[in-house]
Amino acid sequence: MAEDIVTTTGIARHGATRLPSVEVNSFNVELKDDEGFLGDRASKKAFRKILDDLRKPLKKNGDDPLGKKASGEIAKSELDEALESDDIAAAALVHSAIEEFAQELAYVTRRFLKTKAWADTERIVVGGGFRQSRVGELAIARTDILLKAEEFEVDLVPIRFHPDDAGLIGTLHLAPSWIFEAHDSILAVDIGGTNIRCGVVETRWKKAPDLSKAAVWKSELWRHADDEPTREGAVKRLVKMLKDLIAEAETEGLKLAPFIGIACPGVIDADGSIEKGAQNLPGNWESSKFNLPASLVEAIPEIGDHDTAVLMHNDGVVQGLSEVPFMQDVECWGVLTIGTGLGNARFTNRRKDNGKDEKKAKKSKD
Repeated sequence: MAEDIVTTTGIARHGATRLPSVEVNSFNVELKDDEGFLGDRASKKAFRKILDDLRKPLKKNGDDPLGKKASGEIAKSELDEALESDDIAAAALVHSAIEEFAQELAYVTRRFLKTKAWADTERIVVGGGFRQSRVGELAIARTDILLKAEEFEVDLVPIRFHPDDAGLIGTLHLAPSWIFEAHDSILAVDIGGTNIRCGVVETRWKKAPDLSKAAVWKSELWRHADDEPTREGAVKRLVKMLKDLIAEAETEGLKLAPFIGIACPGVIDADGSIEKGAQNLPGNWESSKFNLPASLVEAIPEIGDHDTAVLMHNDGVVQGLSEVPFMQDVECWGVLTIGTGLGNARFTNRRKDNGKDEKKAKKSKD
């Protein structure tokens, strides 16, 4: 089965550790402490709990500046407004939550940096939905300060692209560069525990061969959590979304590559099956009888006049890959995605010169 599925990609293995631009040193690591999984201490849910705990004594006195709405129901935009409002108590409350969360994120980050796989990490990009807010940006900046105060030589920075776009744009870095020479766009899929997003990503390769100017041309979002579909129903809807995007791209005259890049939660095996970590997806995606890449190839055997190639990797890895063009000044870097859980991946940039510099250095010594 594995060999058959790998063949259908026509390119590489799913969940590969060696990609065109980077080596993936680790991903989806689940560190634990006495309280459970470390990622649970630095998730969106964890921030809301911190905020809720801070509000409890204020509620008893009737002094809660955020009102009666439950912490989980307060939009990110409302918290951002509270930070900048004239209500000093509301601003102080949100700042207090940011400080506590930053302490937790710093603790979790330290634990990652102390693992063998994350040794010598020079920069960490923080993505996920939490990052897309002023609250998230301040939490990231505060965590960076805390780590530097403890003399960790690492920079913590927010992801550049909007997290929704990063999960699509990152799939470009799963594909070999020759694809970009004859095509100007690819299909991308970002699967999450709440949403499935599909998009057409323009490579803009001629303007920037490093893909730094890539952009999402068009995307569609389906909030599957609201519909509670079966696994088969989810795949059927995904196929329809992709076919609609193919038709729109052709109408607009885009040269769509026969390639679909997929970002998906969990540990992705080489044959395209999901070993673990897909528990929030509709139905059982970890079944040995289910293979999403194979299902897509069967439903969409050709794009244009060429056989369809599908390549799938972990969603944290893919979101991190969107940063590849901007990480060329460091050698080792990582990504943390703050969402339902804490996604993580660690990368080492691959040399573009195929070892020529090393050969030159050796020759000069001789």
